[in-house]
Amino acid sequence: MPSAPPPGALRIARSIDVFGQQWILVSDFAPNVLAPLRSSGTWAFPAGILVLTVLLLTYLAREQGYRRRIESRVAERTAELRTANNALALEVDARRKASEQLVKSQKLEAIGNLTGGMAHDFNNLLGVIIGNLDLLRDRQSDDPEADELSRDALEAALRGADLTRRLLAFARRQPLEPLRTDVNELIAGIVRLLERTLGEEIQITLDLNPETWPVVVDPAQLESSLANLATNARDAMPGGGQLMILTGNKFLDAHYALQHVEVQPGDYAMIEISDTGTGMPPEVASRIFEPFYTTKEQGKGTGLGLSMVFGFIKQSGGHINVYSEVGIGTTFRLYLRRADVGAEEPGTAARPELVRGGGETILAVEDNASLRRVVVRQLTELGYRVLEAEDAQTALRVLESEPVALLFTDIVMPGGTSGYEIAGRVLARWPQIKVVLTSGFPENRPNGDANARGLRLLSKPYRRDDLGRIIREVLDS
Repeated sequence: MPSAPPPGALRIARSIDVFGQQWILVSDFAPNVLAPLRSSGTWAFPAGILVLTVLLLTYLAREQGYRRRIESRVAERTAELRTANNALALEVDARRKASEQLVKSQKLEAIGNLTGGMAHDFNNLLGVIIGNLDLLRDRQSDDPEADELSRDALEAALRGADLTRRLLAFARRQPLEPLRTDVNELIAGIVRLLERTLGEEIQITLDLNPETWPVVVDPAQLESSLANLATNARDAMPGGGQLMILTGNKFLDAHYALQHVEVQPGDYAMIEISDTGTGMPPEVASRIFEPFYTTKEQGKGTGLGLSMVFGFIKQSGGHINVYSEVGIGTTFRLYLRRADVGAEEPGTAARPELVRGGGETILAVEDNASLRRVVVRQLTELGYRVLEAEDAQTALRVLESEPVALLFTDIVMPGGTSGYEIAGRVLARWPQIKVVLTSGFPENRPNGDANARGLRLLSKPYRRDDLGRIIREVLDS
């Protein structure tokens, strides 16, 4: 507040509005200034002083408004920069996670390529072992010890074949037979098997959403994957506990796909398997899908169970993740792509019984001499007349001179000519000849044109009964 005016002075105060601000103008006039005005009877307002005062206040008001506008703009820009910085931090974090996922995927892909190549060579070796043992056990023997030894050897070879199948599952090269599948129905169908496998100390709880979308997967492989996860849950609950299986529908969006490079955005049916076991620390959970990695005691596991699940889910176009806390438990979530309308549903026809050959002529083409000898013996004992060839050129020469009912050929052949090419030439010239392909690389499945021509594939290693069954089916088709 202004001080009091001097004695005899006149104070003039006026309130004015300047740019929305109320200002009070105060002017004091000394007595010697007021005397002539009073004597003349005229009152005049010193307008000059007032104008200068108003101009000064206007300038101050403008300066204050400008400063406020600047401060407002600075605050707005600061907020924008803060928002942009937060978005940048999220982007950097997302890119870091995506990079980690990519490195992990590349690492697993490299391991998969290595294991897939190894599995091919093992399949050829096991084919020779299993084939010869099948033939040996068919020979009548009066030596029970010899029978027992051959049985043990055959069982070990079959376990080796199962091992290669697991390697190929991780490498995403196992042959699949995808069908339209109701996951709720599949889970309900294997519960009793899981109860026997897990034992009475583990309680299984189901929460199956009846609206869960159908999927297109190999149902046998999905059952095997669920059994693997349940077995791992049992091992994590040595004192008993709960295994909970839940199903539902999920939409994985672009943001989730950005964090998981192998995921395609879209609709997925989800299967969630949770346990109340010991849980895993992050450094263990990050490696559980690597082949041969295990935290179990030596001899308690191969380290291939979860890698097989991982490979199957990826090969089926799905996604799997794991969440675990030490002392609380572990949750696996399997995401499988929603089935399109019209996908093929599982059939219920029983497998035909093995029927021996009726003397038909079969040409067996196999570059591995040991395996070729086994195939010739097996087909001969099944009742077929067998011709053999080690490569494409020899096979074509045989076909020029001998009538053949069926061509049984390996896909991967030396000399640059594959089994596909041999089959194509044969069918072009002798369309009445049937063809069956075989390979230690299960990913070498017949393509669409080959399927249209009626070609079938028998993956190595195979049993004599499997060989006889597929040969008979193709000859009778």
